Amino acid sequence: MQQGYYIIPGATTVGIKGAEGVVLASEKRLSYGNFVVSKNAQKVFQLTKNSGAACAGLVSDMQGLIREAKALINLYMLDHGRLPSVNTVAKVLSNYLFGNRLFPYFTETIVGGVDSTGPHIYVLDPLGSIIEDDFTAVGSGAEIAAGVLETWFKPGASFEEISELAIKAVKAGATRDAASGNGIDIMVIGRSGVIRMETIQF
Repeated sequence: MQQGYYIIPGATTVGIKGAEGVVLASEKRLSYGNFVVSKNAQKVFQLTKNSGAACAGLVSDMQGLIREAKALINLYMLDHGRLPSVNTVAKVLSNYLFGNRLFPYFTETIVGGVDSTGPHIYVLDPLGSIIEDDFTAVGSGAEIAAGVLETWFKPGASFEEISELAIKAVKAGATRDAASGNGIDIMVIGRSGVIRMETIQF
């Protein structure tokens, strides 16, 4: 069992849908077993003007997945002359994950964004399953973060409310999960695109 902690690093990563947009957030610690490799790992990524992804798992796998997905999404925009829907973005990542199911990416992924149909949050497992939800948490601190989200989430919440809840949930996960910590990257996406992306220290 201990060996598994060396293969798949921990994380606390959340995605929340509000009235006008979504928030993606993750802490910044990269650890293998008892060793903290980095305190500045990026786990939140912008994919298009109006969508992004937040991941938990092997950083190399999430970087490779995001790089490949962005290349295909850029080709889609060149071919169609428009931004893809958030569902299309999620399906691009899902196709990569499912296509590699025999040698899977060791990453859990949350895709969030806003399109003509409104805000959306999708959670993808390492084999490419897609589930849409109002909020979700992945990673080794997910159980603790999910408890905070279940308790405090309100449908139709404002940007400020979902941002504060995301920070609260990730902090709670990092407090009890030794593999999570060292600040929070948070991305706020509205109808006009990415409104804010910042790092919060704690």
